[in-house]
Amino acid sequence: MAPPRYRSLLELVQRQWTCPSCARSPPRTLLHQPGRRLIQTTTKSSQSAAAAQQEILRRPFKAKNANTLYYTASIILGTVAISYGSVPLYKTICQQTGWGGQPIKSAAHGGDLDNSPEAIAEKLTPITTSRRLRITFAGSTSDILPWKFTPQQREVRVLPGETALAFYTATNQSPDEDIIGVATYSVTPAQVAPYFSKIQCFCFEEQRLNKGETVDMPVFFYIDPEFLRDPTMKGIDTITLNYTFFKAKYDKDGHLSPVPAPY
Repeated sequence: MAPPRYRSLLELVQRQWTCPSCARSPPRTLLHQPGRRLIQTTTKSSQSAAAAQQEILRRPFKAKNANTLYYTASIILGTVAISYGSVPLYKTICQQTGWGGQPIKSAAHGGDLDNSPEAIAEKLTPITTSRRLRITFAGSTSDILPWKFTPQQREVRVLPGETALAFYTATNQSPDEDIIGVATYSVTPAQVAPYFSKIQCFCFEEQRLNKGETVDMPVFFYIDPEFLRDPTMKGIDTITLNYTFFKAKYDKDGHLSPVPAPY
């Protein structure tokens, strides 16, 4: 006789455990415990594999985020350093080259510096055959400096080689604080800067104003006659001199530096 065929392993176990006299079936715990352990083991393995796969996928993003953080921190530190060192550097470069509309003490456009009294005296001869130039004045302060700073005159008209005197007025509007300010300046159009010569100026110097104090600040200047010989100056009749005052402080080395205005 051929052995009976069973539809499942469960039916086979039930038949082997069934007692003819008591019709007793095998315990349910025996039948279901192996499957439960198998399911639990499979679930834990799947979770571990998924976690490992997610960790592998996260690694490039973690590295990218770290690099972005480093770059951002470097940019912030570099910006702060440049802000506190920009004014002394700006003063040094621009006074030698005239870059950015900064007047320079030069005997001629592109020539060697010559600040001797004789050289200056030769240039202080008005060119009466020339047209008069219109010099306008502007002034401003940084947002953190509680000063009022304005020019006393809107404009003057001068001949190349003719000296001119202008005044600015500064008032410390702080009710309870004495403040030191430092001014930077520029000339527009920028290409005129090499010919704008200052004999006396308050720029890049400490200006201490007591609370509520008002002072007049003079600017003594002239336009170098070489201005007329430069073909790029043709058509320029108006020149603007602009000053900006910043609140000053001392750095760790004891050097005075303006505090840049917030952006």
